[in-house]
Amino acid sequence: MKAFVVNQYKGPLQRAEIPEPVLGERDVLVQVHAAGLNQLDEKVRLGEFKQLLPHDLPLVLGHDVAGVVLQVGAKVTAFQPGDEVFARTGDHRIGTFAERIAVAEEDLAIKPATISMEEAGSLPLVALTAWQALVERGNVGPGQKVLIHAGAGGVGSIAIQLAKYLGATVATTVSAGNKDFVRDLGADVVIDYRSEDFADVLQGYDLVLDSLGGENLERSLKVLKPGGRAIGIAGPPDSGFARQLGASAFLRGAMTVLSAGIRRKARRLGVTYQFLFMRADGGQLREIAALVDAGVIKPVVGRVVPFDETSEILASLDKGGVRGKTVITHN
Repeated sequence: MKAFVVNQYKGPLQRAEIPEPVLGERDVLVQVHAAGLNQLDEKVRLGEFKQLLPHDLPLVLGHDVAGVVLQVGAKVTAFQPGDEVFARTGDHRIGTFAERIAVAEEDLAIKPATISMEEAGSLPLVALTAWQALVERGNVGPGQKVLIHAGAGGVGSIAIQLAKYLGATVATTVSAGNKDFVRDLGADVVIDYRSEDFADVLQGYDLVLDSLGGENLERSLKVLKPGGRAIGIAGPPDSGFARQLGASAFLRGAMTVLSAGIRRKARRLGVTYQFLFMRADGGQLREIAALVDAGVIKPVVGRVVPFDETSEILASLDKGGVRGKTVITHN
């Protein structure tokens, strides 16, 4: 079958013919209709996670999928051929930039009925990131104040909608041209990062979801109230992430060192920092699908491109300029 593979880290993404997926007894074979592109795909290509998430090369990239079930393993009970499904594949089971993929049953969910395959393919990674940050870790609820950086991006555009549904007052940072867009998503306070300093404008926030890292993350600590929490998805990683991966004691120590500076600054301000590397979770996707079908969360797809253009589109992903997600389609 056709797929896009990377033969060596930092090498180009190339079209290739690869063997059909091997179906385990708890796996579901999915015909890929759409696959979202994520910055994570490019980071994997560059080898940024090779010490933590080693993969055999050549490697088919792609973490998000929406498609139709073709076949199920002998012990699969929740799905049957013909089901329309979506998923963020497991860390060691990626490969959605292909015609078909075998997905673990536990990572899969029925696609929301009210949206297209392309919209469903845009959702899993970013929606799970928002859910695990705001619901699972942040326990966000009515009366709280949440700052979501890069509100017009893939994660930000979903996180704004989810935080608003949870009852929070939502602030976000965007360029001037995206102010009305994020207000329509539900943002209460909108800051043009090019002309305003959010750290001077905001205060007393319960949670910050940071997707930029570096100086932006450090300044985000200042807007938190005592006991507040900054959750970073751009790093630096911490020992909790190492435990999540089952990493060695050496790597746990290395990650503790990497995040020591930001954690120390957080402690001085009476707040906390956590790194979030989202995980696949079919159960959470079912809850997200219900919110989509209820009209609470609307996917934001800024660009849909043919499967044959996967390599070129991934290479241009870091240039930005797209609201929400870019999705490749086989249609």
